[in-house]
Amino acid sequence: MKTEILYVELIQQFDHRGSAWIGYGQFSKSGRTVYFNGKVFGRGQGTIGNHVDIEGGEEYWISGVKKNGEDRHKYGSGKIFLDKSVVEDYLKIIGETKLPKNKFSLVDLDNVPNKKLSREIENKKFTEDSFDRELLHKNNYNSPQK
Repeated sequence: MKTEILYVELIQQFDHRGSAWIGYGQFSKSGRTVYFNGKVFGRGQGTIGNHVDIEGGEEYWISGVKKNGEDRHKYGSGKIFLDKSVVEDYLKIIGETKLPKNKFSLVDLDNVPNKKLSREIENKKFTEDSFDRELLHKNNYNSPQK
């Protein structure tokens, strides 16, 4: 499983002012699933985000970190939660020796990929009760022709 430092920002309803994190993330073999901070993200075609939390459905922007340290969108604001375990590697990437205190809050993120949650959600069996019964039993062949 490929691991790298990722920038993850909650997008839905916050328009670049949502919570944001930098930490280690892992990718599935195909690269389509991202594991980050105990969550599982699938590729999404959202309105703003490029990934979707497969459990909650929220949109996220997930990318690598920028070498200039300006990971937030230019219209975004708020501190970024930085995983304590990535500080040394992140400083090397941005070419600095100390973190700007006004931009980051140090936190402990969950760096263990939640494959169990992924399997449970992706392999969930659907029942007839999961669907609108009217749509399930609708027969287009019996509809009146105009």
